[in-house]
Amino acid sequence: MSERIDDLQIGGYRLIQNPELFCFGIDAVLLSDFARVLEQERALDLGTGNGVIPILLEAKNKGISYTGLEIQTQSYELACRNVELNSLSGKVIIENGDIKEATKIFGASSFEVITTNPPYIDENHGIVNDYTPKAIARHEIMATLEDVIAQSSKLLKPNGRFYMIHKPHRLTQIMVLMREYRIEPKRLRMVQPYAEKEPTMVLIEGLRGGKPFLKVESPLVIYKDVNEYTEEVLRIYGKTGP
Repeated sequence: MSERIDDLQIGGYRLIQNPELFCFGIDAVLLSDFARVLEQERALDLGTGNGVIPILLEAKNKGISYTGLEIQTQSYELACRNVELNSLSGKVIIENGDIKEATKIFGASSFEVITTNPPYIDENHGIVNDYTPKAIARHEIMATLEDVIAQSSKLLKPNGRFYMIHKPHRLTQIMVLMREYRIEPKRLRMVQPYAEKEPTMVLIEGLRGGKPFLKVESPLVIYKDVNEYTEEVLRIYGKTGP
């Protein structure tokens, strides 16, 4: 396998990546910056891949523990190696399992925070007949958006927070499902490649059992010129590395 080790530019942490599986992108970095884990809180990342989000969250927050759930054996093993590489065995825990079985694995109302960067492509669009790691990461083969939100509702404690990054064209479906499963949308931020371009991603925070009130934040713009990050993205990457 063609592995490499990337410097995360925070806490001296590094990450083993395998391009044959699925390398993390800017969406994982933005989600880890958007989410907050307070002191004594426990966080769970659903579909954690190589474990990048729990590791970044641990570097930037004061929570008591950070857990990642991953169904693919190769990715799970890689995430475990990344925990060991960074000497985080006491703080970051990786479990091998199915998102649809998450409540059985961890128990109901077990976490104050849930993060997820789920597959963006649903079963009706562009599905391919393969079960390669990249296909599973991009397509809703192993778990649907509803599976993710339904399990998150069960896993979160009352007033627990849900953080997700997804695609804007599925925002209506996301918000309908969140309300159906008693996670009230509270904060929303669009992500645009350039100031004059349409959003390509959306960050959303929800509160389990929260009252209706949605704060729409100003868009996060990635580039101010070709291959030149905005100051905000430089700040975010200054914490986490490019």
